[in-house]
Amino acid sequence: MPGRAPFLRTALLAAALLTATACGTTPEPDASPSRTAKPSATPSASPSEELAKAAGSVGGPGTACALPVSFSLTEGWEPETVEKPEDPDFAALVEQGPATIVCEAKSEGTPDIGFLRVWTAPKAPARTTLTAFVKDDKSKALVLTDVRLGGTAAVEARYSVYSALEEEWRDGRSFAVETAKGTVIVELGGLDAEEDAVVAAYELAKSTFEVA
Repeated sequence: MPGRAPFLRTALLAAALLTATACGTTPEPDASPSRTAKPSATPSASPSEELAKAAGSVGGPGTACALPVSFSLTEGWEPETVEKPEDPDFAALVEQGPATIVCEAKSEGTPDIGFLRVWTAPKAPARTTLTAFVKDDKSKALVLTDVRLGGTAAVEARYSVYSALEEEWRDGRSFAVETAKGTVIVELGGLDAEEDAVVAAYELAKSTFEVA
């Protein structure tokens, strides 16, 4: 399988395509109000969750990314720190809403193309931060659910997000938790983000998530 492009190069390509199609016929997302699901005491399980087995972790001591949280990664997923470019024109590529990406775990050693991105934002309620994060992208049909991750109150978002690369709407999912060092968002994405094995990596992150 061909090597994956680094995050920044992928972001630059996406930005170029968005610019190229700005005057075209790319459909705009519907202005749909977010919906709030009933609170859940525990994260909802998925059949795909059974496919994932922990083979590493991120966020803890000695891992690739220094984070105020930690969670497990499945086999073949490799994390790396994302540095914010000094050039302000490129710095915007690692920001979304109130959040800045600080770490990315990619499915380098698997047949699928997926990633788990960790974003940090100033300390604020998880629901407020996650809503602003999702709405800053081309998204619609946002549904928020209160969950508990590692004994900590958190919020999970499910929504549809428009992919300029594929010119279609795809399922999006992410979750957020407020910590003493700021609010943290973990986002699932990638070309194969809807594949069972990729969703399983996300579910593993949820089920093993802990605040440092």
